[in-house]
Parts: sequence; C-alpha cells; structure tokens
Amino acid sequence: MQRLSNKQKLGLILAIAAVALVLQYGLHYPLLAQVLVTVVGALIAQTMFIGMVKTLKSGKYGVDLLAILAVVATLAVSEYWAAMVILVMLTGGDALEDYAAKKANTELKALLDNSPRLAHVLTASGSKDVAVDDVQVGDHVVVKPGELVPVDGIISEGHSEFDESSLTGEARPVAKNVGSEVMSGSLNGDEAVTVKVTKLAKDSQYQQLVKLVKEAESTPAHFVRMADRYAVPFTVAAIVISLLAWWISKDPRRFAEVLVVASPCPLILAAPVAMVSGMSRASRNGIVVKTGSVLEKLAGARTGAFDKTGTITNGHLTVAQVIPAAEVTTERLLHLAASAEQNSSHILARSLLKYATDNEISLAPVANLSEETGRGITATIEESQVKVGKLNFAAPKETMVALKTTAIYVSVDGQYYGAITFTDHVRPEAAQTMATLKELGVNNLVMLTGDQRLIAQQVAKAVGITNVKADLLPQDKIAALKLIPHDLHPLFMVGDGVNDAPSLATAEVGIAMGANGSTAASETADVVILKDDLSKVAKAVAVSKDTIKIAKQAVLIGIAICVILMLIASTGIIPAFIGAMLQEVIDTVSILWALKARKMRN
Repeated sequence: MQRLSNKQKLGLILAIAAVALVLQYGLHYPLLAQVLVTVVGALIAQTMFIGMVKTLKSGKYGVDLLAILAVVATLAVSEYWAAMVILVMLTGGDALEDYAAKKANTELKALLDNSPRLAHVLTASGSKDVAVDDVQVGDHVVVKPGELVPVDGIISEGHSEFDESSLTGEARPVAKNVGSEVMSGSLNGDEAVTVKVTKLAKDSQYQQLVKLVKEAESTPAHFVRMADRYAVPFTVAAIVISLLAWWISKDPRRFAEVLVVASPCPLILAAPVAMVSGMSRASRNGIVVKTGSVLEKLAGARTGAFDKTGTITNGHLTVAQVIPAAEVTTERLLHLAASAEQNSSHILARSLLKYATDNEISLAPVANLSEETGRGITATIEESQVKVGKLNFAAPKETMVALKTTAIYVSVDGQYYGAITFTDHVRPEAAQTMATLKELGVNNLVMLTGDQRLIAQQVAKAVGITNVKADLLPQDKIAALKLIPHDLHPLFMVGDGVNDAPSLATAEVGIAMGANGSTAASETADVVILKDDLSKVAKAVAVSKDTIKIAKQAVLIGIAICVILMLIASTGIIPAFIGAMLQEVIDTVSILWALKARKMRN
C-alpha cells in the first residue's frame, strides 16, 4: 500500500468495497463481506499505526490516531460498512489533496513544461539547432517569432516585443531593440531577432527560475506548527466526548458513532492545500516562494531589513564624474577601472562598464583577479597591480577625505590614480512600499548598507526608514541582524547582490531582488522577486497574511463542524454509517475553503 499513489489506493479501496457489496447483497454472503472489510480495515489501520509511530519518533505529533481509533471502533462493534466508508474517506481525502495541490500548483508547473530545449546557433555554414546546454557565451542565436528565448543575451540584430510574464508577472509585452538585454524564457513576438549569448543555459534567468521552482516543489508545504496547535486538544476532546457518550449510554456503539465524525482531515489536508495555493498566487505575481513555512514567517514579520543599492534605489547607476589624479588622464583611469571590473556582477561594475562602452574605452586582459566582498577588487593589468574599491582598500595611505557620494577609488602599484562617482535614484515605489509594510504590521524597518552614512541617511529619509546602519561589510550586516531584539522577530532581509547572500541566509526569511540580482543571492534566499519592483516585497507579505488567514479559517471551520457533529452523535442521532459519510463533507468543505487562498485578489 505504501508504494501506491493516493489515487491508486482510492481505486483499490473502491474495488474492495464493490466486491464486499456484491458478496453481501448479490451473492448473500454477509459473513464473507464482513471478513473482507475487517481484514482490509485491520491492514490499513496497522499501516497507519506504523506511520503514526514513525511520525512520533521524528518528534512530531500525528493526527492519524483518530482515524485509527475510528476504524478499529467501528470494526469492533460490527459497523463494518461504516469502517469501509472511513477507509474510502481517508484514501479519497488524500487523493483530493493531491488534486487540489496539483490545481493550486498550475502556474509553477507551467514553467517546467515550457523550458527551452533547443537553440538556433549561427555558424559559418548557417543556422544549426543545438541543445540549449551546449550553447556557449559569445555565440549568436536566432530567436524566431513565437519562440522562447533559450538563453540570456543581448540583441545584436533586429527588434521585437517580448512577453516576460512567466518570469516577472508583467503581462504587457516589452519592446526590445539592438543592445537590449533579453532573458531566457521570455516569449518572442512577431519578429525574428539575433541574440549574442551572455550566459550559459545553467546560469540563465529561466533555468535559475526552474531550479527555484523544483526546489519549491520538492519541499513539502508543511504547516506543522499550526497542526500541532490544534491537533492535540482536538484529539483529546474527541476521545473525551466519545468516552463520555459510551459511559452515559452504556452502549459501546456510541463510542464508534462519535469517533467516525471526528475527522482529522481539516488538520492534515486544509492547511497544506492553502499553503500551496498561496505559493501559486505568489507565483502569478512574479514572486517565487520556496517553501510553505516561509509564508507563515512572512505573515508574522515584524522587522524588514533592506540593502540600499539595487534594492531601495533602482540600481541603475550612472557615472557622474571621473576625477583622475594629477598627471593621470580620464581615459587611462577609465581604462584601468573598467578592465578590473569587467568580470564583476556588482551594480557599480555594470554601470562603469556601460559608461566605458558608450565612450569607446578599450578593456585590457585581467590576471590574478581577487575580490574582497564589500571592499573591492585587486587585479594585474598590463603588468601592474590595480586596486578598485573603497578608499581605505584601494589607497589606504591617501590622506584625502572620502567623497560624500557613491564612488570607487583606483590605485596602481600603490599609487592613487583617481576616483569615479556615481548617481543613483530612489525607486519610485520605495516610499509607498515602506508605508504598506507598516500597514501590514512590519513596523521596524532597517537599512543595512555598505555605503557611506550620509548617503544612506538621505535615501532612508526619502523612503521613510529611520533605523540606518551604514559602512557595513557583509559580516557586519549579519551581526546587525543578530542584534535585532527577539520581540521584533520574525524578520526578513531584502537584497540583490553577492554581498547580500550571507545576510539573506541569516534572516528568518531572505528575499532576493532577482531580476537584476546575483545568482548567489537568489539561491540563498527563501523568496525571489522576479520583477524589478520593490513593491513586490509588500505583496509577498500581503499574500502570506491572506494565506495564513485562509489556512486558519479552513482548519477552524472543519474543527467546528466536527465538534458540532460529535456532540450530536453522542446522543445517538447519527448512525455510524451516516457519520462516516459526513466526514467526506467536512473534508470537502475544508479543502474548498483552503483553495480560496489561490483565487483571492491579486
């Protein structure tokens, strides 16, 4: 039985029930029918008991005890048809849960079904279809009308509109021209384009998303804490009511009649179904939630911590000034700085490289590259040691005062070569996001940034954050998170860069801005925002609160119906067979209510 799917188990139980019906009413062998049902019921009760013992050994409480008692009690008082209905209910409930979870998980599974598999690579002899995994960085790939972009790249020829809804949740097609970045998994419109590959398939946006979805699917959407809170008192209440009914009536049948309506299914089915539904709803909004338990933590979040650059600001920095040292030309400073940063995924590096490309600055090969996260880069360029990063990293002996703006400093062989400043802009949705989070109960908002305090305070004031910690290295951010008082937990951390990955792992919920962020941040995070939109953080919290509310309602509605029916059954009004039938009604009501979490307002 353990190896059969829930649907197969249901089919087997229904087949046995049909045979028992034929034996009793067709062939008039009631004793054989009773023996068949009793043997099958005993075997399944034994299987459930073994499973319950394993659950208890793992440190969790199993609510299967009620179902086992109901089967044993009905068999003991010769209510074997009621026992058969309970068996059908149990296997049918599991099969219904599978169906509900599958229905709720439709959006996530669609990503896996549509994964690009082939790419039209341009060669000297023409176009050649190759497996996506064999496409190399620098290859030119043709994307025909109506096809999915196989790998991340930049359009080198043509223009078209691309549907990125499966990646970002944005329904409107986005126009792309030569030089525009395109993400794997986006759907091309009516024009063929040629794309220069910038990432291998395994590193591309769509494959990263698929990986996240597989991880979300492989981790059960458990809700153990909620089930535990209700399972013990509910089980005790059911047993006490059934024992009292037996003691008062002096009829052992009353014990069975009460137990058969004490359905544990609202506890073991409704909450997980609500969780999967909530994850599905989040996916429709461009938010990948990796596990169901994340929703519970987010629903109760009291603290939100944010990185600054690329998170609260839009991360689309532009070079403001190039300030070379004496006897150093602007071109030379840009050449060395951009060459050193050409393999970095940091936001400042991307902005610097774009500026260098726009100004036709050539790049030199790099050797002996090393990066100190949050400080800077050291590289050998044209036989000289070049350092690019913070002032105390690149030129620790320099006596100048650090500029009061976002900047990187450059030194060559220990000699200060100059600085490059950047301008960034606060996301237009940032202030409203913070206000919405406060309305949702996340009252303690903190900024943790490696940038200078003055810059950080200006940005924080603009968006409504009062608690600012600046000039932080990655380990400092972790320490800051650990210092947040326990009564202000659960807390979530939002970031987008490699240097944010440790902080995302430290927080109870790590949220990565994945549209332009690093792979490391996305893999470490519990939640990944696929669209470059900070308001999705507030949306994730809102979805979590709605989901937990629906899950609790589904559980409590099921329990309330059970208790009412138990009290009625204790009077002897409800026969065991009818009571067993009513269990399925309770399960159906609870699961249908839980599915509301999937269809609530977006």
